[in-house]
Amino acid sequence: MPTYAELEEARRALDAPLFADLAGDARVSFEFFPPKSEKMEAQLWDAIQTLAPLGPRFVSVTYGAGGSTRERTHATVARIASETAIPAAAHLTCVEASKDEVDEIARAYWEAGVRHIVALRGDPPTAGARFEPHPQGYRNAADLVGGLRKVAPLEISVAAYPECHPDSASSQADIDNLKAKIDAGATRAISQFFFSPEAFFRFRDKTAAAGITAEIVPGILPVSNVAQTRKFAAMCGAAIPSWMDRLFEGLDDHPAARQLVAATIAAEMCRKLYAGGVRNFHFYTLNRAELAYAICHLLGLRAGSNAALEQAA
Repeated sequence: MPTYAELEEARRALDAPLFADLAGDARVSFEFFPPKSEKMEAQLWDAIQTLAPLGPRFVSVTYGAGGSTRERTHATVARIASETAIPAAAHLTCVEASKDEVDEIARAYWEAGVRHIVALRGDPPTAGARFEPHPQGYRNAADLVGGLRKVAPLEISVAAYPECHPDSASSQADIDNLKAKIDAGATRAISQFFFSPEAFFRFRDKTAAAGITAEIVPGILPVSNVAQTRKFAAMCGAAIPSWMDRLFEGLDDHPAARQLVAATIAAEMCRKLYAGGVRNFHFYTLNRAELAYAICHLLGLRAGSNAALEQAA
């Protein structure tokens, strides 16, 4: 049941301008992918420098299917760790790698000053193929978390799926898998993106009923490319509402308008999550800062504020 404070906050969200005078008590983190070229690297570092003054809890860097970006992921994470004050997290999967190989990568991150791993089963290198564990590898994400716990006292984030993962037998199987990952030693879960606050709230209720007490952070994907988002959604089981499709109709040749619509949709959802008690948000940036920065601003975060600096500390 919602608390009195949450009901009051919900009433305020309905009665007042949506983003008027928020307390600035939200905490945020950002996800990036490793760049493939010098131009993309410059874009990534511009995004990091733009978002850094918001005092993110951490930033994470993704890992390609089958470990295809291993070296670039490591180089990007190591550079963030050495050149910024932002805690850096490296994605790590168990696809097509033995336990010894994965453990060696984790130790290399520890030696580079990285203290946070996002532990994922990972996607097979061939699109549409089923995941098959390496004969000498970790069987799944829960097994990977247990192995990482033996390597070093790492902070470990794992994935959560508010809507049923395509490889999962049922939504309950997703909950059971998440509990196994938390029980193996994960620190928190970061959700796959979704486009309905109710989907996250229902999932949060189910995890609580299952005895999961670890933090579950909603993953937010501001949509500026609908075709690309539809592809992402098909891979992870996220539903794209028909009304959202219709909002982007006719905007293919209007990138600035698409950005405005994308920010409006994502910010409104974040505001509803905030009204439901959510204070931590994880943004899938696609290496661009503008949308995430605008949404954080609407949520009350200000660059260089005491609250932001405390979050970064």
